[in-house]
Amino acid sequence: MEFLLPFFAWTSDPTAWVALVTLVVLEVVLGIDNLIFISILTNKLPEAQRVPARRLGIGAALIMRLILLATISFIVQLTTPVFSAFGHGFSWRDLILIAGGLFLVWKATKEIHHTVDPTDHKDSMIGQTLQLSLGAAIFQILLLDLVFSIDSIITAVGMTDHIAIMYIAVIVAVSVMLAAATPLANFIEKNPTIVMLALGFLLMIGMTLIADGMGYHVPKGYIYAAMGFSALVEGLNMLARKRKRSAD
Repeated sequence: MEFLLPFFAWTSDPTAWVALVTLVVLEVVLGIDNLIFISILTNKLPEAQRVPARRLGIGAALIMRLILLATISFIVQLTTPVFSAFGHGFSWRDLILIAGGLFLVWKATKEIHHTVDPTDHKDSMIGQTLQLSLGAAIFQILLLDLVFSIDSIITAVGMTDHIAIMYIAVIVAVSVMLAAATPLANFIEKNPTIVMLALGFLLMIGMTLIADGMGYHVPKGYIYAAMGFSALVEGLNMLARKRKRSAD
């Protein structure tokens, strides 16, 4: 058991515990983006397939992040510029963020179009073939899992040098995502206006990923403050509508 001692050596360091708590909170907050996408996407599946799809998607996110942590030396190298254009050195991380951002913008725009014009079934997130729906949903979830996982792991590397803290933070954050996935998806499904708000969030997140990949860093605090304010306003609107219905 002596070979495990270095893995837990950080437990005697108070600053390491502060880093752990901070990183857990940060990873949970960063997971909101992924969770919103998974909730909207799985709500397009037949009801019997929704919970399994969420579990598979979030489970895959956990596995992917643990694998990335195991290859952390390689992940760190993803921030090294591989070519320059427009006065900015692009790394593999930048290219992945740009690709993921474009994917989110495309998907959110198509789903907004489908929500506004429900008769145009060509633009649904999943497609029309029932037997391919679950596979298509899992594939799209995995695609975004990869983007968010790389960003999450690079954030973790910037927070601490202890690999054990990174593992614990990732496991806790993904566990929270797993517990919150179904309640969030049910809430979104029961409140149609929330769907449009969530799609707006995805559109904003996609643009943020693109900007980050292009070298224009937007502080995440601004993004989540805007999301929180929008959610608060929509919550007040929902409360007002509920009271109006009660009064009628």
